[in-house]
Amino acid sequence: MADGLRVTIGSVSGGAPSPRAQAWLERGSFYSWSPAPGETKEIQIFHVEAGDPDAPLVVLAHGFPTSSLDWFDVIDQLAEGYRVSAFDFPGYGFSDKPRDWAYSLSTDADLLLHHVRRALGAQHCRLVAHDRGDSVALLAHHRLVTHGDESPVIDHLVLTNGNVFLPLASLTDFQKRLLDPDLARTTLELVTPELLGEGLGSATFTPPRPANDPTVAGLVTTFAYHDGIAVLGDTIQYLRERAEHELTWLRSLATSSVPTTLVWGICDTVAPPRVAMHVWDHYLVHKPGSNELWFVPGANHYLQNDRPREVVEAVLQAFERTGPEQPGAHGGGALAPLRVDHSRPRLPSTSDVFGL
Repeated sequence: MADGLRVTIGSVSGGAPSPRAQAWLERGSFYSWSPAPGETKEIQIFHVEAGDPDAPLVVLAHGFPTSSLDWFDVIDQLAEGYRVSAFDFPGYGFSDKPRDWAYSLSTDADLLLHHVRRALGAQHCRLVAHDRGDSVALLAHHRLVTHGDESPVIDHLVLTNGNVFLPLASLTDFQKRLLDPDLARTTLELVTPELLGEGLGSATFTPPRPANDPTVAGLVTTFAYHDGIAVLGDTIQYLRERAEHELTWLRSLATSSVPTTLVWGICDTVAPPRVAMHVWDHYLVHKPGSNELWFVPGANHYLQNDRPREVVEAVLQAFERTGPEQPGAHGGGALAPLRVDHSRPRLPSTSDVFGL
């Protein structure tokens, strides 16, 4: 339990915390972490655990500028068959947000591996990532491959809506302003947790969500906690780090035998489906292992909030598959998750298609 923090949330946000955020905080806990013990100050990392501790482990990695609260609607569904852990990276959610921290994907990849190996005491996990979390996951995977130690830690990788190939991204004007140090300073003087939450609610959910929506209200509370707005200009710089290294990470993934699944909300305009299709066609369709591409109709960037049941279904299908399956919707209805493709050593010929 996160004892004693109810008053802290209320005082930071200037009002009562959202019930959604309060419930998430109360079911979680904290541990101290430093990327360089003895050299860097320790900060508090918030995490939430669910499911049978003896079941296979699923770790959930969130995106920018949100937090582990993004997984509120899916964690208990996944926990019916798995041990599930969600945590906040530094600068996000209920973890510490120091002004003098070296925010980077590299540091967060260190934390991800620490979280699995040390905080949870696990040897391996199935990793489900979203948005910025995709970049952390790809970097962590690349490190493990480089050191010849990929299978003991990540034994299945699920990537959901994120700009994992920046040339095809559609960054917002707000994101571009934050990337510029001078513009970020003046921009953040005008931004409040409420404005940021309302902006995300109107642009990144389908259908759009108003300010009084429980999910949007939860975002506002977490943005306000420890003045998260103040570090947005630092935390978004991960995009520059990604731009420098993304081809290296994708090439590592393309040669890896770790099963990889893309699950994509098709209404996203920031990380549109063309991003997923490009990564699939150029890096995953012929990679070793069992790999699949899924689309989730009726879901926007925050697909795990828009269509939680369908996202869970796609993820469970990915975890449980033993070989290639035919494309098609899984379940009935127009909004059922859609298996688009599976990987293969080569593209079939026409004779392969015609043959019995």
